[in-house]
Formats: sequence, structure tokens, C-alpha cells
Amino acid sequence: MPVDMKESIAQAAKRLAAQKRAKKLTVKELVEECGITRQAFYYHFEDIPDLFRWILERDLARTAQEARALEGDEARLRYLFVLAINALPYVKRGMASGYRDELERILSQHLLQLFRQMCDEEGLYPRCTRAETDLILRYHCQAILGLLRNWTEADTKNLDQIVHTICRLMAGDISPREG
Repeated sequence: MPVDMKESIAQAAKRLAAQKRAKKLTVKELVEECGITRQAFYYHFEDIPDLFRWILERDLARTAQEARALEGDEARLRYLFVLAINALPYVKRGMASGYRDELERILSQHLLQLFRQMCDEEGLYPRCTRAETDLILRYHCQAILGLLRNWTEADTKNLDQIVHTICRLMAGDISPREG
């Protein structure tokens, strides 16, 4: 059975990130973990941020497909939150590393891309221009990332209520002038 070297490198990066306390994951550590040469790493990836991008793109594509299979906006959003909550320890370690800026940019871009795809597929915001829709989606993505940045155990216990409230906000069902 042929080995998928990109996948092997990605799995090694995840293992090392899970156990690593240093500020940066290095190519040297990855090639030692995989038992490959530096040239083999650079054949598959330009650098460590490129590896992170590849992992996120692959994982987000899988996530989007799984979320689309669920019935209803709340179920989809809850699914995304559960995945994000489970990934928080890894993301927090990555954010504490020297790759914080790249990771933050990659996460933000890919979440926005996921929201755009779902928005287009569902035909959301039909009366808005593309620029308005993009602004709305960027706003919601940053709000969700901000929530996850400061996520607590209490939030996990109240996940269903949080998801319900966010869905209502995104659908425009909550107004500051409601009475």
C-alpha cells in the first residue's frame, strides 16, 4: 500500500504539536519524526505555514461536507462548534507559537470560505449585494472566532443555547430594539 507522504507529515505535525512546549515546530523535528529527508518535506510543502494551510484546507473541506449532511442551520453550527471546541487545545498551542499570525489568518480565511460556500448553497442574504454579504459573513466569522478565543467550560455546558442565539443573530431574528 503506497504511503501518502503529505498525510504522514501532517499526522507527525499534529502529534508534535500536541506534545510540544516549544515556541515553534521545526522542519528538523518533522523530518526526524517522519524518518524522511528535508528535501522530501520541501517537495510536499513550501514551509510550516504551508503545511498548516494544507491541513486546515483538507480538514475544513471534510468538515464542510459533514456539516452539509446535517439537517438545519443549528445542527450545522453546533457541529462546527463541537469540532472547534475539540481542536481548541491544539489551536491554543499554535497561537502561543511563533506561527500565531499565520494560523490566525488561515483560520479566519477558511472559516469565511466555509461560511461563503454555505451561504451560496443556501441562497442566504438574497437582497444584499456581494459586498454586503461578504461584510456580514466577515463580521460573523470574527465574532465566532472571538467567542472561541475566550471559550470556557460554562460555554461548553451552554453550547445549545449559544448556538441557538448565534443562529438567531445570523438570521436577523434578534434586534437591539426588540420590545
